[in-house]
Amino acid sequence: MTDAPGARPLRILHVFRAPLGGLFRHVLDVARGQTERGHAVGIFCDSSTGGARADEVFRELSARLELGVTRVPMSRHPNATDAKAQLAQISLRRRLAPDVVHCHGSKGGVYGRLPALFSPRRRYVTAYTPHGGSFNYKPGGMEHGVYMAVERLLERATDIFLFESRFIAGRFEASIGHAPRTDSRVVLNGISEAEFEPVDHSGAEFDLLYLGELRAAKGVDTLIDALALLRRRDKVTPRILIVGSGPDEATLQQMTRERGVADQCVFEPPGPIRRALARTRSMVIPSRAESLPYVILEAAAAAQPLIATDVGGIGEIYGPRHRHRLIRANDPTILAEAIRTMLGASEAERREQAADLAAHVRQNFRLDAMVEDGLAAYRSAMAARGIA
Repeated sequence: MTDAPGARPLRILHVFRAPLGGLFRHVLDVARGQTERGHAVGIFCDSSTGGARADEVFRELSARLELGVTRVPMSRHPNATDAKAQLAQISLRRRLAPDVVHCHGSKGGVYGRLPALFSPRRRYVTAYTPHGGSFNYKPGGMEHGVYMAVERLLERATDIFLFESRFIAGRFEASIGHAPRTDSRVVLNGISEAEFEPVDHSGAEFDLLYLGELRAAKGVDTLIDALALLRRRDKVTPRILIVGSGPDEATLQQMTRERGVADQCVFEPPGPIRRALARTRSMVIPSRAESLPYVILEAAAAAQPLIATDVGGIGEIYGPRHRHRLIRANDPTILAEAIRTMLGASEAERREQAADLAAHVRQNFRLDAMVEDGLAAYRSAMAARGIA
């Protein structure tokens, strides 16, 4: 069954770099939803990241993807491998003849849209979801300037922008200097009904959980400083489970030793979020930069007590009723106070607050809406290009 009665199934190719984190989760959810609605879907991404988890996911998914999974080496930053990856994507696109090339993230945006720049009469449409990407770089820096020049160039090759948050839509306009000159829509990340099942915390062994990438933008160093402050000033020593991987993992582990909190911190590799939530009483996300993070959507839906910073699109998840609970980023003192307050609250108070946020997320961030709104956007872009 397709998304629109009587409309033909579409051939859709998703192009992105790393099969990691929220971007990967988003693509998987969209791809599954599109195949369930009768569309032929394929994936093109990096072969050097993702590890065993990505391999396992692709094995499970490949039988359902009519256009298959194609993986080639890619690098995060501009690199000599870019040309080979670009040529591989062009060859794949010609062979598969998709109706839609949906680009995700900055690198995927280049791979998928650059060929379209030189094909004004192409018989496919390009969709672009930034997922933060280059728009998370600090304005005024050289990298930001270079990446924004690329984004301006590739805007001409973009049939429709599908921003995953109002925040990133605003960052686009502020960084590029104007709103998109082609069709653009905000299609919020969504989660499934099953994810609203509350987690059983009866076997919780940790006070706090951090789950995500281990890199500077995620603010884990601020969290470690906050733990050190609580220990030194208040003699409070919560145990924390840190689940994730990334370029700063060794540095952060060393930092826990230097700050004297290593005995409170347990590092584990990436794993299922609900399993980690069940092992902990509360979650803390001390990010310096985000778009619309799935980790907060998932935790909020599961009614997990949360501490989060007011960055990116997190305020959109919390909404006007709950946004006052978010804290300023990059401030160990404020984070320490938020942790101390959370630890001191009664179980009933924490659960009531968490359940209220879960209800808000349930109303506003639905997987079906995300998939169907994206498909409607594709068809609108196809109609504008004159593709039946």
